Amino acid sequence: MGILEILGVAGSLSLLAGWRLYLTVLATGVAMHFGWLPLPEHLKALQVLANPWVLGVAATGTLAEFLADKVAWIDSVWDTIHSIIRPLGGALLALALVDSSDPTWQVVAFLLGGGGALLSHGAKATTRAVVNVSPEPFSNVAVSTGEDVATGGLLALAIAYPPLAIVIAILLLIAAVVVIVALRRLLRNIKATLKRALGDEPADPAVPSA
Repeated sequence: MGILEILGVAGSLSLLAGWRLYLTVLATGVAMHFGWLPLPEHLKALQVLANPWVLGVAATGTLAEFLADKVAWIDSVWDTIHSIIRPLGGALLALALVDSSDPTWQVVAFLLGGGGALLSHGAKATTRAVVNVSPEPFSNVAVSTGEDVATGGLLALAIAYPPLAIVIAILLLIAAVVVIVALRRLLRNIKATLKRALGDEPADPAVPSA
């Protein structure tokens, strides 16, 4: 397996960890524990994820995140708390994939893994901030469930087919950037509209008063 494929798997895991860190760890560990997802030699370092203690902590975190992520504003509080945890987890996942005898690639994987997880975490948190503006309660459940399904499916593809992981990582990266840019613009427009509605912004002098 070439370095590009290894980086592709590392990038995919890291970006998915920015969405669902605990689910990413749990799904990978469970699959390895029961032999559903046998690891090739270059990924044997991830065998630690099948440790019962790691699985227990990951399962607890997955359940807590599953519940918190379905409730408006609680999901945003949860995202804020994990603004450091998810990037660090993504960095460590990426670090486990590279040759431990090559410190250069270890540093590269750690930095790229942390950066990728931070980027996808930012896209997720920004999306939730916009969804929380919606008055109905069902959009949070729909978006959160979609993230659960997407994380599990893409994770399985990335590990089972390493060449495909490169494509997955690139698509996730592009999607995260697009979402962050688009939603930040939307949030600014919503904020400006609210200010005008509340009379916090001065009227346009070019528009004559009635």
